[in-house]
Amino acid sequence: MTKEIIENDPYKSAGVDIDAGNKLVELIKTDVSSTLNDKVLGNIGGFAGMIELGNEFNEPVLVACTDGVGTKVSLAQEYGQLEGIGQDLVAMCVNDLVVCGARPLFFLDYYAASKLNVNEAAKVIKSIAGACLDSDCALLGGETAEMPGHYVGDNFDLAGFSVGCVEKKQILKKENVTKGNVLIGIESSGPHSNGFSLIRKVISESKKPFEEKNMIALEALKPTILYPRLIASITQNHNINAISHITGGGLTENLPRSIPDNLSIEIDTTSWEIPSLFNWLQSEGDISIDNMYRIFNCGIGMVLIVDVADEEVIRNEISQMNFKCYKIGEVKERSDNKEIIFS
Repeated sequence: MTKEIIENDPYKSAGVDIDAGNKLVELIKTDVSSTLNDKVLGNIGGFAGMIELGNEFNEPVLVACTDGVGTKVSLAQEYGQLEGIGQDLVAMCVNDLVVCGARPLFFLDYYAASKLNVNEAAKVIKSIAGACLDSDCALLGGETAEMPGHYVGDNFDLAGFSVGCVEKKQILKKENVTKGNVLIGIESSGPHSNGFSLIRKVISESKKPFEEKNMIALEALKPTILYPRLIASITQNHNINAISHITGGGLTENLPRSIPDNLSIEIDTTSWEIPSLFNWLQSEGDISIDNMYRIFNCGIGMVLIVDVADEEVIRNEISQMNFKCYKIGEVKERSDNKEIIFS
């Protein structure tokens, strides 16, 4: 009776393979379990994940973020480079968390496909687990869904959700920023997970040789840098007034979010060398420099806003942790309604 039901599974005939989902759970158990710490209650396979805060916070404030990888997934599938996509997903969430001073506690993923490719999904989730370990947070749970007829062909999509915690009195607020503060820009690994609809268009329409376009695609697919450990170390040892994570909207739209309305930011565009990938995209896509700064991070993935007196020691510590960083600008009084000036 059981065998007959399995062999004539009506759900499978509709495009959903329950057995494939169960196989995936078995494949990822070890990776997921490796991220769990002593604050996690229960094991993989339950209906919900549970974690306790413990006694390390006096006035704990929970911070939550959600994000996806966007059409970087499509480029990764096209070039067979799925190993870093999971890190992208985690990074886009936990890098947002640390901007307010929070430490990531846990992460959950949502993987949706037209048809579940177990080996492909296992690569992605292994990457997610590795990024959670590197961000000192637990992969507390997730969801995998097959949606034939909704997603087309072999495509899939990813979403991530992360929760962190910060001591109330240690929340980083833009009100801390004052005239004369300086901006320390920390390197990105590339476009991270933003601007890929344009990146894919430029690559596909380029008349350059395949080898050159392939090199550019692989460079663009480098996984997003995970900043939580770096930011945790810096905020523990030094006074930081505010932080800006440079995501969609580039430098132009993200930096003003981290300063009071009466101030502006002046960026010295000669203070760092824009990576060659961005120069290629600008030239090949005929993109103005204003749009480059508005769409891409242009080599700067995270920005710290600090007092002048603290700049040198903070930059030294960032360098000691093997990140490149630059003094990229200064906070000034707003005089002409411009939030940001590139000079």
